[in-house]
Amino acid sequence: MRRTRQAIQRALVELILEKGYEAVTVTDVIERADIGRSTFYAHYTSKQEVLFGNLDRFTRFLREASAGSPGKLFSFSLAMFQHVHEQRTLLRALIGRRGGTVVVAHAEKVLAGIVRGELVAYLPEGAEPPPQLDLVVTAIVGAFMALVRDWVEGDAGVGPEALNDAFLALVLPGVEALLARPPVEEPPGAFVL
Repeated sequence: MRRTRQAIQRALVELILEKGYEAVTVTDVIERADIGRSTFYAHYTSKQEVLFGNLDRFTRFLREASAGSPGKLFSFSLAMFQHVHEQRTLLRALIGRRGGTVVVAHAEKVLAGIVRGELVAYLPEGAEPPPQLDLVVTAIVGAFMALVRDWVEGDAGVGPEALNDAFLALVLPGVEALLARPPVEEPPGAFVL
């Protein structure tokens, strides 16, 4: 049973890399995995479910990496960059240019929850989250995902540690300043970091 699921997942990844997620059909996956239609449907209901099966591993990995360093901002980033480096082919299929937008949206949603949780946990005890917290989360997730997508699509010539250093150098100073600053009265509509 596990081998069949792995064959189906591997077939989908190969096909995404060849022709893009949107162009892949369940029939393509069945033929590539060399299984029968009933076997496919005994394990999955759609190609999207196969895709999310691959993504669930990364979701678990992200959550475990974040939980490993409570109170530290973006504790997931180095572990995730290292994991991405090890699983580059799979990630190129899942979140690269040929992957489906549904995967990127799902990954961003999971990452946003983790980032938001870390930011709230980092606040001084009893402090209210700043009103622009959701915008900050969006910016951090966008920066992280852009770096990952660019990295898996090309050969940036840097390793996970260098990519992590760049990410942290870009986001940490502003986030730490925002979360440490006492609230100030701003005119309506103002956005200050």
